[in-house]
Amino acid sequence: MAYACGVLDMPRINYGRTRSLAPTCTEAALPLIVPHPVSLGSGWVPEQHIFSNGTPLPQHHGAIKTSTRFDYSSSHRANRQKGRVHKHFQPKQQPMIPVYKPFLTGREKEYVNRCLDSTWISSKGDYIERFESGFIDYVGIAAATTVCNGTVALHLALEALGIGQGDEVIVPSLTYIASVNTILQTQAKPVFADSRADSWQVDPDDIRRKITPRTRAVMVVHLYGLPCDMESIVELCREHGLLLIEDCAEAFGTLYRDQHVGTFGDVATFSFYGNKTITTGEGGMVVSTDPRVIEKAIHLKTQGVSRSREYWHDTLAYNYRMTNICAAIGVAQLEAAETILARKREIAACYRERLRGLPLSFHDTLPGTRHSFWMCSIALNDPLARDPLRAHLRNAGIDTRPVFHPAHTMPHHATGESLPVAESISARGINLPSYPDLSESEVETICATISRALS
Repeated sequence: MAYACGVLDMPRINYGRTRSLAPTCTEAALPLIVPHPVSLGSGWVPEQHIFSNGTPLPQHHGAIKTSTRFDYSSSHRANRQKGRVHKHFQPKQQPMIPVYKPFLTGREKEYVNRCLDSTWISSKGDYIERFESGFIDYVGIAAATTVCNGTVALHLALEALGIGQGDEVIVPSLTYIASVNTILQTQAKPVFADSRADSWQVDPDDIRRKITPRTRAVMVVHLYGLPCDMESIVELCREHGLLLIEDCAEAFGTLYRDQHVGTFGDVATFSFYGNKTITTGEGGMVVSTDPRVIEKAIHLKTQGVSRSREYWHDTLAYNYRMTNICAAIGVAQLEAAETILARKREIAACYRERLRGLPLSFHDTLPGTRHSFWMCSIALNDPLARDPLRAHLRNAGIDTRPVFHPAHTMPHHATGESLPVAESISARGINLPSYPDLSESEVETICATISRALS
């Protein structure tokens, strides 16, 4: 099988001659330091590194995510015996394979520097318009507006539709918490729906069961890059006169019957956080087939400022704008979108092949869909094996994430109800390393480690 992914080189940074930091340190006694690999969302805390004189290395100089595997070289042992190595020396440690890190082409730096040279570094500038228009063309939507992150994109979308107090919004429980928190922020009530076992996506039949006279909207979440059953959900919303919101935070490049997600409902949102398929560092987008919804969103994201009277604000609103610098990164990322998505499909194919026959299921493409594989994910047959497997992988230098906890079990959302499919997937699910530069040999190592642990 062809595999085009390469390995990002992780250079060592030498602080050995920086006398202002550690006057007595020697290069031989420095810990291995690499730039942060952007293993975002994994919940780790950087370790403290020590110079040979016992001085802590300042955290802003970098950190390394490490496994517990130490490399004691023969030269180190010899120096240790001769008393040449300080007792606080930390042996060379091997970096972990992170769950995710962004794919940067170099054009990002070029475009950001152009922003700096132009001095247009805030929420106005050419790259804002270029990113919005490029995104409209890529997704195939009528209108879009940039925002500062994916969570405020959801909040802005709900506000632009007029969702508010007394309304109920049906939402899958198996989702990232922002989907639910933003509903509460509008003073509406989230009503939780269960998931389908085959797709992990919201179950249209359970949506139907949860509709009441107070139901105003349905929010679908294209979890981990696989689309929901949009034909059934669109038909259901039309039948009951409900608004449809698509949370596409994890679904850039995801297609349902050759149509990009985000184009089926009344409004949709995307996230460009550092661990998303394309990134702006922090950022989001609100899109709609109705330009009037985007006009309302633009008014609300810019403090409700009047278009005809300077510094006149006619409604309670927000500052949710994206910067020109973030948009510049987004333009570069859009240019590389097909390369990124192709690499992620290759990685998924490697996982699929090498995990075959193990007591687990791979979260995979379904007929009529294109999975973007934001996260390559598995669900173990035995939920009791999930946490031991994650610990085994971590000890082997491989980072993972658990599948999201169902929102209906969170303290501020707890309903006491049972949603058995969502709860089962959450208890058994793991997100594996999924970044575009993951090499085939690294995938083989991950899968071999999983196989040994489960056998």
